[in-house]
Amino acid sequence: MNNEPNENNQAADDMLTNRQGHPVTNNQSVRTVGNRGPTTLENYDFLEKVSHFDRERTPERVVHARGAGAHGYFESYGTVNGEPISKYTRAKVFTNTEVQTPVFVRFSTVVHGGHSPETLRDPRGFAVKFYTEDGNWDLVGNNLKIFFIRDPLKFPDMVHSFKPDPVTNVQDPERMFDFLCQTPESMHMVTFLFSPWGIPANYRNMQGSGVHAYRWVNEEGKAVLVKYHWEPVQGIKNLAQKEADQIQMTDFNHATMDLYEAIERGDYPEWELYVQIMEDGEHPELDFDPLDPTKLWYKEDFPWHKVGKMVLNKNPENYFAEVEQVAFGTGVLVDGLDFSDDKLLQGRTFSYSDTQRYRVGSNYLQLPINKPKKHVASNQEAGQMDYRTDFGKHQNPHVNYEPSLIGGLKEAQNPGKEHEPYVEGNVKREKISRENNFGQAGETYRRLNDWERDELISNLTGALATCRKEIQDRMVDMLTQCDEDYGKRIADGLKKAGEQQDTKAEEAAHQSEQMGHPSDPY
Repeated sequence: MNNEPNENNQAADDMLTNRQGHPVTNNQSVRTVGNRGPTTLENYDFLEKVSHFDRERTPERVVHARGAGAHGYFESYGTVNGEPISKYTRAKVFTNTEVQTPVFVRFSTVVHGGHSPETLRDPRGFAVKFYTEDGNWDLVGNNLKIFFIRDPLKFPDMVHSFKPDPVTNVQDPERMFDFLCQTPESMHMVTFLFSPWGIPANYRNMQGSGVHAYRWVNEEGKAVLVKYHWEPVQGIKNLAQKEADQIQMTDFNHATMDLYEAIERGDYPEWELYVQIMEDGEHPELDFDPLDPTKLWYKEDFPWHKVGKMVLNKNPENYFAEVEQVAFGTGVLVDGLDFSDDKLLQGRTFSYSDTQRYRVGSNYLQLPINKPKKHVASNQEAGQMDYRTDFGKHQNPHVNYEPSLIGGLKEAQNPGKEHEPYVEGNVKREKISRENNFGQAGETYRRLNDWERDELISNLTGALATCRKEIQDRMVDMLTQCDEDYGKRIADGLKKAGEQQDTKAEEAAHQSEQMGHPSDPY
């Protein structure tokens, strides 16, 4: 038998399968109704892949391991562009302006471990838990308003390429760019990440975003698409690479300490929440899909509207109990807030809560930091560390099911008409129709300030210089499609770098031996 691989005859040993041995025929797209979604539940390959991925690390988070947090409150302004916010959503966290909704916020780096320097180039997590009168709402986002990928099936692959090599346990830019150079939609995020936006100065001067499009639903059940943006009242500040290096020489906890000390001295950080609103639908007039998380909705087309303010005014009393055990999920929404059909959002919605049950425990929602501030009554029981406090006031303790005629819990009355989007289409595994992978990346490059562009070219060239030529060539080709000047400057930089950077990491390892001072044994 001929096992030599070629384009039409792949070697059996190299064929991708799942853990059941089934060949994986499409590792790029989840199954959706039409190519825009929504996502179907019987995505076996995706569910198996991401369920295993969720359990790869314990107890540290797989991503967002390094974090800091604080308590505070959110106040809604009650209006959107001069109109009552109830026109768009019936969520009480927005319509009730008489209350201060308690919040807990966790800031984090994404890829690096629990005690990694906070100066490393990395997206930053910006997750807010609202303890609303209708239960918890988690707005789980990042400091950057877009992401690397648009299909959740690629999330484990993306993170694996960013994490340390499974053999050497060393992070290698070549592994990362090996993945990215074959993921065209990532060029927009790469452009932001390797610019100064990839190293926020600290958490207080960092913006936040929900990244995805969500839906707001009003009392009539009518919905609009919405994007969330947190803007720091303190202003936005980012670092150049040399500045980050300088800080790291003396302190690798600077952002955590900055947040803690500011709150301790009463200098409470504040963010105002802005939303962008778009009519729900495919919007064929746009050159991108509005549900694509690798794309921005430009302000000039979809204005930002200020809808509320968040203040952080209390530090955690115990880091582990609060910052480490706080558990977020993109599926944690309250009445008046809903999902969009964004594939990545729907994939995350399964993954996040599944991760928390594994990492923290099946009863993680009984922990004080995660428990809603309102009364909870459910029929969920048992599991590790269960201490059941969520009974109904008059519930028959013998009844842990519904429906019941003998004292069980009853369904709640629906506070408004449910939004019922119409869905039709073939169930398929395909990419979206309007990818436009390079347009916004080029626009972002052109909109950067000169110093930000210079930093981007320097940082990206330095990282790519360690990669083999075929990866460099692919990246240059795609960046040229984003913007000719962008691609040319990277190509020129790589040409100049030549062999100088090929052994930089090796040199550092050798220097430690050469610079070390001998000591006598004791």
